Amino acid sequence: MGEHEETKWKAQWIWGEGEESPRNAWWCFRKTFTCPDKNPEGRLSITADSRYVLYVNGVRVGRGPVRSWPFELAYDTYDVGYLMKPGQLNTIAVMVQHFGVSTFYYVRGRGGLLAQLDLKAEDGSLQTVGTDDSWKASRHFGQDPRAQRMSCQHAFAERIDAGRWDESWIEHGYEDLEWKGARIIGPAGMAPWHDLIPRDIPPLTEETVYPKRVASLSRTVPVPWTACLDLRNHMFPGCEDHANAYVYAGFMATRIVLFGGAAAQAVLGFPYAPPLWNGIIMNGVHYPKGAFRSNKSEKYLDVELQPGDNLLIIELAGSDHGRGLFMALDCDQPFALRSPIDIPIDNESPFVSIGPFESFEYLDHQYDQEAKSKQRLIELCARADGHLPDDLTISDRRIIEEFRAVRQITDCSELSRCNSFLRPVALDYVSRESVLALAMMKKQSEQIALPKQLQNAVMAHSIPAEIPVYANADTELIMDFGRQISGYITFELKAEEGTIIDFYGFEHMRDGWIQHTYYLENSLRYVCRQGRQQYNSPVRRGFRYLMVTVRGATTPVKLYSVRAELSHFPVAEIGQFQCSDPLLNDIWEISRHTTKLCMEDTFVDCPAYEQTFWVGDSRNEALIGYYLFGAEELVKRCLELVPGSKSQTPLYADQVPSGWSSVIPNWTFFWIQACQEYVERTGDLIFAETIWPHIEYTLDHYLVHLNEQGLLYMNAWNFLDWAPMDQPREGIVSHQNMFLVKALRCAAQLAHDLCKKDAEKADVYTKSAEALAAAIQTHLWSEQEGAYLDCIHADGRRSSVFSMQTQVVAYLCGLAEGGRKERLERYLLEPPAHFVPIGSPFMSFFYYEALVNAGLHKQMIDDIREQYGTMVEYGATACWEMYPKRSDGRIIPTELTRSHCHAWSAAPGYFLGAHVLGVKAKRSGWNQIAVEPKVCGLSWARGSVPLPREGTVDVAWRLDDKGNMQLQIWLPEQVDVEARLPDGVQGTVEIHRIG
Repeated sequence: MGEHEETKWKAQWIWGEGEESPRNAWWCFRKTFTCPDKNPEGRLSITADSRYVLYVNGVRVGRGPVRSWPFELAYDTYDVGYLMKPGQLNTIAVMVQHFGVSTFYYVRGRGGLLAQLDLKAEDGSLQTVGTDDSWKASRHFGQDPRAQRMSCQHAFAERIDAGRWDESWIEHGYEDLEWKGARIIGPAGMAPWHDLIPRDIPPLTEETVYPKRVASLSRTVPVPWTACLDLRNHMFPGCEDHANAYVYAGFMATRIVLFGGAAAQAVLGFPYAPPLWNGIIMNGVHYPKGAFRSNKSEKYLDVELQPGDNLLIIELAGSDHGRGLFMALDCDQPFALRSPIDIPIDNESPFVSIGPFESFEYLDHQYDQEAKSKQRLIELCARADGHLPDDLTISDRRIIEEFRAVRQITDCSELSRCNSFLRPVALDYVSRESVLALAMMKKQSEQIALPKQLQNAVMAHSIPAEIPVYANADTELIMDFGRQISGYITFELKAEEGTIIDFYGFEHMRDGWIQHTYYLENSLRYVCRQGRQQYNSPVRRGFRYLMVTVRGATTPVKLYSVRAELSHFPVAEIGQFQCSDPLLNDIWEISRHTTKLCMEDTFVDCPAYEQTFWVGDSRNEALIGYYLFGAEELVKRCLELVPGSKSQTPLYADQVPSGWSSVIPNWTFFWIQACQEYVERTGDLIFAETIWPHIEYTLDHYLVHLNEQGLLYMNAWNFLDWAPMDQPREGIVSHQNMFLVKALRCAAQLAHDLCKKDAEKADVYTKSAEALAAAIQTHLWSEQEGAYLDCIHADGRRSSVFSMQTQVVAYLCGLAEGGRKERLERYLLEPPAHFVPIGSPFMSFFYYEALVNAGLHKQMIDDIREQYGTMVEYGATACWEMYPKRSDGRIIPTELTRSHCHAWSAAPGYFLGAHVLGVKAKRSGWNQIAVEPKVCGLSWARGSVPLPREGTVDVAWRLDDKGNMQLQIWLPEQVDVEARLPDGVQGTVEIHRIG
């Protein structure tokens, strides 16, 4: 049995009883068998929908599968022969998490497990143990399927009741007599998993890391009621098959029953109110958004509850991508939430929906006139004033009037007017509690001096921390891991049965202020069984700080440890950089850490909020990954996943594999550029030939969107930067046209110089690029402004907005010549005050490319010092997604960024190696390189750059007192090098060959 031999499947797909694709279901499977008497070779292949954790004889072997399209599902193969017990009974145990909903990194299939163990004894005899109906199956009764979505990007948060599940189920001696036989659902190759593809990357790392310290201790009193409502999945049955947004107008309603004979003051909170939340109606009184106290997405309102029934109606009008509605209610008198209508069914929650009155599924690349009309109607529903435009149809006017009439309902009996729109909300869509909401909205919170013994919880020894117990209150610890991390929470403790431990991860805290992860339920609730216990979460999370709250304890919990299993793509830290500026060294280090955390089974944008493979981001991340780690294997995997989105759109999606069918044209253009750059990096002509038809396919579909002026006119998400540019969703967007020129040229080069398969098509793309470039010069240049305008709107109106982004892209794509080029070079250094400035570190990557193309290396380094130096000053351990907001020139500490670890921002990891060290390729495959360091105000620098096949280029340079440079280079013997000192600098060059 060869290590990389493909599996010949004899096993069958199996699942448990019940639904084909249940929501948030964890199922456990076991198989016990006798192993051959002599030392066997054992090869176990496995995959599952959606995720699995595999154990053999109680030992955790691996997790998977890697993200993939359901129609070409990846499977893993493990060498497990060393775990076998020859001549004895052995047990394979698998826990399968089935999401039951599409996410930004998973497309819904159905629940299933496929596993096959091939054993080969010393005498050559073969034994196969494959999934079939002889396997045992049980739902994981300790897992709560009502745990809410973590976010629209993710699957589900985690709620575990340890007393309801025996963790020894993975062991051989476990009694599974009450488990039922698994159900065969079909053979390998069945739908939706038509093709099974061997995993093409190694397993991810699992490295144990401990917190650095317990940062704080608090006595807290929680609010009595919290929940999160999954509005989207309730409102639109069947939408679990995709992750697209809906735009709609409707309501949610519940009855708050206040016990006792007097009115009571209460606080109604929406710790996260999504964009479509439009206020409430309480007992007939309308409270619009403006009536609430606000803090970012948090909304709070003081209300008076009347004895008995109080009707709460929540108004919804806008876009819902599935982020959920977080709610909390605080009142000192007893209360309960009940359904406002009579419901005989036990599976219904206290909520009912009213509507939607109007709705449509939002696809950014299919936003037609019908969608525009419905969007307008929904916006009119939400307007507070009674004015309606004269051009409305009778039908549209009736919809708006019916919607607005709900605002006049004063008690539950009047809901009968809406019977045709009323629908109970199932319990599945209303979580039992929200750990995030509890962390954000508290009745009381008192910080307490931290006993030193609590630091035992973060130390790698056997002495536990005893968590104090407070009367009528909870105990809250905040643990600091010292840097951003991504992985799996694991802990060990001793507690009384029923004690609740809530874990909530977040990224930033400063001077006692916590930046909460709005709309991301980054949490785990664990209900303890009696005694000493440990738990390892199967849900990946990103965070730096971990809030640990003990609820309902009667005796101190003994906390032996809280750890994380740091998980990322396995790489050695080959790339190195040091220089005479300590700030640049710190900036390079946070760039490396960021990139590493954002390398999972693909590049991901961030380890916390999304964990999504954004196609356009990964072009820049690929260049960074080459210079830091030699990440060619991961880059190739990312590039090959993109054409799978052809099933969603011929324009290719901007994140894959994903249930969200969304198009950012630039992201597809960056993918084409990244394919060409990968081939330049590796010389992999086989890849070039196989990827070429997919590039050709999507480019041809983009070219049909050229208008009569020869410009790209798109109706899509025409995005480049988080800045107030003029980049409308419909029209001619300048930067998009410019990047299409770049993509056409990259495709032509790939076809003509590298692929050598389609010279005729290469000429077509070259001519198309020239024609588009000429149209840009004719229609998108403003002589009056001396710059390229941002866009031409759908109505033909030329934009009055001029941005640095558009000028940078024009320069970078080689569109400006002569006087225009000279003018853009001046703008790179001194843009006019009214130009929109660069808005994100992602856009800065292109700005830095433009600066180095203009020979402005020192200015590039100076900008890195300024922008990334701010991150370091504010304690960043990874690169931020955004640049901080300012007021009167000063940074707002509470407006630094959303994500504190974002790979699209790690540009210094590339530019310091490529330009300060000066290591670049001269020929495809890096068989010939150039070393041309740039001084940039430094006195010395040294470091290493990985080569794509083997070895590194090590560079060290130093200036002496007279300004002469000593440049030293170490590299493999087979690599040719052209070494050049900076212009105007004298010195010596030493080249050392490694055999």
